[in-house]
Amino acid sequence: MAAETQPKRKKIKTAGTMKKLMADYFLELDRAAADPKRKVAWCTSVGPAEILYALGFEVHFPENHAAMMGATRTAMDHIPAANAVGYSPDICSYLTSDVGGYLQGVTPLTQAYGIESVPKPDVLAYNTNQCRDVQEWFSWWGRECDVPVVGITPPRSVGTLTAKVLDDVEAQFKWAAARLEEVAGRTLDPARLRECVALSLEATLLWEDVLNAARNVPSPLTFFDGSIHMGPIVVLRGTQKAVDYYKELKAEIDGRVKEGVAAVDGEAHRVYWEGMPIWGKLRTLSDLFSSLRTCVVASTYCNSWVFSSFDPDDPWRSMAKAYTEIFINRDEPFKEAYIERLVKEFSADGVLFHDAKTCPSNSNSRYGMPQRLRNHLGVPTLVIQGDLNDLRLYSEEQATTNIEAFIEGME
Repeated sequence: MAAETQPKRKKIKTAGTMKKLMADYFLELDRAAADPKRKVAWCTSVGPAEILYALGFEVHFPENHAAMMGATRTAMDHIPAANAVGYSPDICSYLTSDVGGYLQGVTPLTQAYGIESVPKPDVLAYNTNQCRDVQEWFSWWGRECDVPVVGITPPRSVGTLTAKVLDDVEAQFKWAAARLEEVAGRTLDPARLRECVALSLEATLLWEDVLNAARNVPSPLTFFDGSIHMGPIVVLRGTQKAVDYYKELKAEIDGRVKEGVAAVDGEAHRVYWEGMPIWGKLRTLSDLFSSLRTCVVASTYCNSWVFSSFDPDDPWRSMAKAYTEIFINRDEPFKEAYIERLVKEFSADGVLFHDAKTCPSNSNSRYGMPQRLRNHLGVPTLVIQGDLNDLRLYSEEQATTNIEAFIEGME
C-alpha cells in the first residue's frame, strides 16, 4: 500500500481548545510563581489536587512536565545530568528527565510558551499510590528549593479495600491538609473542598464517557487520542475548566458515534494497550496501527484518571477511596481481572503490553499475566520493550516488526 493511501488517525477538532487551555494553565502558573502574594504547589498526577485547589494554590504537576520532555524527544538529553548526581538510569525516566532538565536549565515550556523555567514551589505534595519514585523525586526538589514536602503513603498492592486501609489513608489526607494549610496561610474551607471534589467527579465522569465511546464499532477515538486529551483531567482536576473542556470533547465524540465516524478508516482489528505510552513515539505508533487498519481502543493508563468514587458529600473518605483503589496500586489478581473485563467490554482482539524499562510499577508483563490472559481470553498477546521517556531503551525496528506480526496473526 502506498504511504499516501494508508489510513491515518483522524484528528479531534477539540484539540484546538485543549491547546489553548493548556497554554493558559502554564502561563498562569508562571505568573503565580512571580507573584509573592500567590502560592504554588507541586502535586503528583494522582495526588491530592482537590485539597490544593481548595486552598487556593496554583498547581504544577511534574509528571506532566516530564511527559512533555518525552513527547518532544528531548528527555535523553537531560537524563545523563541526573545520572551524574547519583540518580540511577534504571529509575523512573520521568524523574531523571525532570531533574536533569532543571540541572541544565532547560524546560520544554520555553519553546512551547516562552516560559523560562518551571514554577518555583512553595510546597510539594505527593502520593505514593503510583510508585515509590515520586517520594524521592519530590524530596530532591524539596531539598533543592528548601520548601516543605508533604507525603501520603497508602498501602501498596491492595486487594480488597478494607475499612482499616481507608481509615489509614483518610487520616493521612487530613494530616497532609493541615500541613498544607500552614503553607497556604489559610484554613481549608469545607464547602470549597466539597466544590472541588464535585468538580473532579463531574470531569472524571465526562472523561470516562469519552473513553467508553471506544466500545462502539468502529471506535471514534484511539488510545493515542486519549493520551493527548487526558491533559486537563491531570492538571485541572477539581476546576470548572476541566468540566467545560470534557463537555466539549464529549459532544464531539458523541457526534462521531452518531455519524458512524471511525477514528481509523476501515477498522479491522481492535487492540488493548496495557502500560505507559511511549511518549516520543505516539505519532509513529499511531500511524503504524492505522496503516494496519487497527484501532487501539482502550488502555489501563487513560482509565487511571477515572475517579468515580469521589463524593462531595463525603470528600475525605471518598478521596481516600478514589486515590487508593487506582489500578496501579492494586494486587496482581485485581489487575488481571480488570484487564480481562475491559478487553471484553471493548471487544479487543488482542492485548499489547508495554514493558517500560524504568517503570516497573506500570509494567504488568513480568509475572506471567500475558500468558494467563491469552489462555483465559483466547486472544493473542504481545510484549514490546521500551520506556515512557528514554527512547534509547526502545527499538523501533524490532517493535514495528513484532506489531506487524501480531496484527497479521489476527487475520
